Amino acid sequence: MTAHLKVMSAGPSMSIQDLGREGHLAYGLTRGGAADRLALHEGAALLGQSAACAAIEMVGIGGTFEATADTVIALTGARMVATLEGAPLVWHACHSLPAGAKLVIGGVQSGNYGYLHIAGGFDTPRHMGARASHLNAQIGAPLQRGDALAFDPTKSARAGYFLSPDNRLQGGVIRVITSFQSDHFSSETRERFARTAFRRDPRGNRQGVRMDTDAPGFYAEGGLSIVSEVITTGDIQVAGDGAPYVLMCESQTTGGYPRIGTVIPSDLPKVAQAPVGGAIRFEFISHDAAIDIEKRARREIKSLSSQAQPLVRDPHDIADLLSYQLISGAVSASADPFAR
Repeated sequence: MTAHLKVMSAGPSMSIQDLGREGHLAYGLTRGGAADRLALHEGAALLGQSAACAAIEMVGIGGTFEATADTVIALTGARMVATLEGAPLVWHACHSLPAGAKLVIGGVQSGNYGYLHIAGGFDTPRHMGARASHLNAQIGAPLQRGDALAFDPTKSARAGYFLSPDNRLQGGVIRVITSFQSDHFSSETRERFARTAFRRDPRGNRQGVRMDTDAPGFYAEGGLSIVSEVITTGDIQVAGDGAPYVLMCESQTTGGYPRIGTVIPSDLPKVAQAPVGGAIRFEFISHDAAIDIEKRARREIKSLSSQAQPLVRDPHDIADLLSYQLISGAVSASADPFAR
């Protein structure tokens, strides 16, 4: 049996994403997948399923949805306004979604990329081993009104749990290691780069995020002679105007702009979710320190499911409160309990 989540309305650039497709860099295709991969692991922990399950990525604003069968959903990533049949839903939590009920997800309150997960994941077509849309490569397409996303209604998941969100939605310190071309920048330039207060520029998407600052630009020695070579997600390219760009999940696979460093993987969600104008600083760390940080991050991801806690709802917000069995085992205060 197959059920569908119907898209009644959709915000711009809303798409199906999973962990992306590996092994195609040599053919000119980057991994793609969710801009905030940690959000996929959080949704999986809430629903008790694999992080490889596909979810809906919403950029800035969500949409309106209706399921054709009862299911359970989870909401993670950028905090957004959400209601079910007009009743507010807690973000970073999992909720029952009855068939025919109207789920409305509005604009972001903090961050950029929000995620809507469903029990068992969305059963959309696979391309090159993944369900993720890679819009720059024209794999998949943005979701739009009238789309119906298949899911398996027999996949069960618990509802009424939440995870305490971390602080990745406000920018902050981004840890960086030296890259192939860091030596093209003088030590004074790298030190100034680490001291500079940056702001997330409005020019940012799944391909890359520009960093703005009031300080002078950054320039590599002999930058015009650098030969184009392989790019990795998280590389910080410095363009001809001296502005740094952090390359994200749909970046190009090769590039000739000099790279002053590379953001470690566990800090990339913080770059993706930083609000426009959000304060960002870069901190160079050693490769050994980066390895230790990544090991800890992986251990934390594995422990997410054990961190989920029951969601206590405010009775004022429960539209169907009277349908709950609130009293049981009642006895009379005046009757003789021993009378037959």
